[in-house]
Amino acid sequence: MLRSIPGIGPVAAATLSALMPELGWLSPKSVAAMAGLAPFNVDSGQFRGRRIIKGGRRRVREALYMAAVSAIRSAHRFAQIYKAMINAGKPAKVAIIAIARKILVTANAIIRDKKPFHP
Repeated sequence: MLRSIPGIGPVAAATLSALMPELGWLSPKSVAAMAGLAPFNVDSGQFRGRRIIKGGRRRVREALYMAAVSAIRSAHRFAQIYKAMINAGKPAKVAIIAIARKILVTANAIIRDKKPFHP
């Protein structure tokens, strides 16, 4: 079922299955935080307003990053969301991480509902 998501290949599916056994059981925010894709505020000094991702499971985050790059190159809704973010002035890496989080939240919903991805 994970392979039905655009951008998720055999490596990303195996990584999510092996290293994120909580998929399908947690809320979208909790799953994103466990993977290290949730934005955390560090409002200190000159860093007011900026959010960073930190912590989480590094190998899951790396697999989702590559899945997001792959999904952006396809002609799918993830690519449209990415282009809209770039046109809005977001930096490219911020937009890629946002797509990676969307892929993870989608994977969480697919595992929870036991239904493959349908655009």
